[in-house]
Amino acid sequence: MSNQDPSTTDLSKTQAIQRNWEREVLERLAFSALKEQRRARRWSIFFKLLFAAYLLVLLLLYLPNGLSAPGIITPHTALVKIEGIIGSDSFANAENIKKGLEAAFENEHIAGLILHINSPGGSPVQANQINDQIHQLRKEHPNIPIHAVITDICASGGYYIAVAADQIYADKASIVGSIGALINSFGFVEAMEKLGIERRLFTAGDYKGFLDPFSPMKEFESQHIQKMLDNIHKQFIQVVKDNRGERLKNDSSLFSGLVWTGEQAIDLGLIDGLGNSNYVAREIIGAEKIVDYTPQPKLLDRFSRQLGATFANMLSGFTLAANTR
Repeated sequence: MSNQDPSTTDLSKTQAIQRNWEREVLERLAFSALKEQRRARRWSIFFKLLFAAYLLVLLLLYLPNGLSAPGIITPHTALVKIEGIIGSDSFANAENIKKGLEAAFENEHIAGLILHINSPGGSPVQANQINDQIHQLRKEHPNIPIHAVITDICASGGYYIAVAADQIYADKASIVGSIGALINSFGFVEAMEKLGIERRLFTAGDYKGFLDPFSPMKEFESQHIQKMLDNIHKQFIQVVKDNRGERLKNDSSLFSGLVWTGEQAIDLGLIDGLGNSNYVAREIIGAEKIVDYTPQPKLLDRFSRQLGATFANMLSGFTLAANTR
């Protein structure tokens, strides 16, 4: 049995430890370099995608806001959509609808026009302007029929527009009516008193701040608002009577602000029949082909709205999931 020099053994162990340490360092350096390469590759891909998105946005910004139906040279039924809240700051405003109507009537091959309405109402001013535009076009083109087709809802300002058409059609389950006017608000006076909050409002004019929700409502102010609403309501009623005429039934609830189904609306004379756009184009106008003349928003606007709707759906889904836990 041989005796090994302890100093030699210690040297061997030291050399082995040194080799292991060097190997670990090299491995770490190699892995670190590999990670840096992967990170650099990912950043490269990210910046390339970002640049591509930038180019896409530029393209969308400079795309023209054109119509969806240029140059149709065969007989067809024109369609203009009135969807959502009617207001100057919404897409369903008088200016946009006017563009669609004028584009449709500029085409000599249209056999008729459908107002495709799905709106809960909105601004009486915008609705009245659209109503006037439709009447003007009917005078200029007396041989081209204009029909309104209601989908889900046609209430208030939506119906104000619909009555300008020669005839109104809807689904049996459509919501129709709401012939009235309203202003809604809140009053926080008592809540502020309980919280010890002092309201400081400075005005020039005795009634300049009469709609302020943090100030008490006075009797004169309430009466003034009611008179204004009554006046708008009378204007609305007169427009409906002038356009629907003897088709309206003698029913006191017609102008009460109530709504009805399409099936009920026929009996009241608010609409003329049941049917969708395809039915009206085929059976009433006699030109089955439908061409959409609704002015289209820029793709960027549509993308923004779609993105907003997606986030809203995600948020509502998250809230629902949180509430069900």
